[in-house]
Amino acid sequence: MTGTAAGPLATAPVTDSDVEFYAEHGYWVAPIIIPADLLDAAERGMERFYARDVDHLLDWDRRNDIDSLPAGRYSHWGWRPSYGDVMRKNDYTSLRVDELGALAHCAVVAACAARLSGFSQLRLWHDQLLYKPAGTHNNLANVKWHTDRFYWKTCSSAEMLTAWIPFGDVTERDGAMSVLDGSHRWSDEVDIDWSNAPFSVIDDVANKYHSTLVPICLNRGQVSFHHCQTIHGSGPNSGEAPRRSFVVHFQPGTNRYVEHGYHHPNDDLVRRSPEGIPDYSDPDICPQLYP
Repeated sequence: MTGTAAGPLATAPVTDSDVEFYAEHGYWVAPIIIPADLLDAAERGMERFYARDVDHLLDWDRRNDIDSLPAGRYSHWGWRPSYGDVMRKNDYTSLRVDELGALAHCAVVAACAARLSGFSQLRLWHDQLLYKPAGTHNNLANVKWHTDRFYWKTCSSAEMLTAWIPFGDVTERDGAMSVLDGSHRWSDEVDIDWSNAPFSVIDDVANKYHSTLVPICLNRGQVSFHHCQTIHGSGPNSGEAPRRSFVVHFQPGTNRYVEHGYHHPNDDLVRRSPEGIPDYSDPDICPQLYP
């Protein structure tokens, strides 16, 4: 699972102006950079994962009966059929299914992330497989407004970033992700827990900062990138097809664990030092993606 047809030394189609845009706005949308065959394979990998047809098991998988865990408990597996037709979120799928691993290791995506962030080395923080069902007109398929940094407080780096990769075209009607322009520079908003806030709260925040909510509409093969402190979320999918996508969260090679009184799921999976400190450079859980 190292590289794709793009090659291990893929060149990022990112200009100096693009880097400046990302620094100012907290997001950037790439042109079509992912080959169709890689996305076709990833779609098959998604279906295989939902069918429990996996190529690899994590140590956690071997130690736990996934189906016996109570609904709502974070299980390091994520959505299960018993949860119903709601927004599906499953983490660490690239470590279990080879087709999803190939997408996580797509060299041109990692090269873009490195160019935008300025980091010379990037590792996987973790991935997310997302499925927003069609015809949802309630909060069950919303992704609440949040910053990724809120959940990554055990990381020494506050400059991590995310690539969002849809498997098909995505419009506002399909429940596209939206970002609050420039919000990565609002340090006082980073630590707010948005999970219980009404979805309309974003209007008040946008007015407070004279900002704009930007829907990220993409064609198949495009990728969007956002800073870990950029406020983002998504509403219901009122389209006719499910919105299927894959997320790669990147951490710089310099990122380390810091004690924060907060537990991240990675802390259960990565190896530990003799002192018991989680090692975010564990090559099995957080493999190097760039270079």
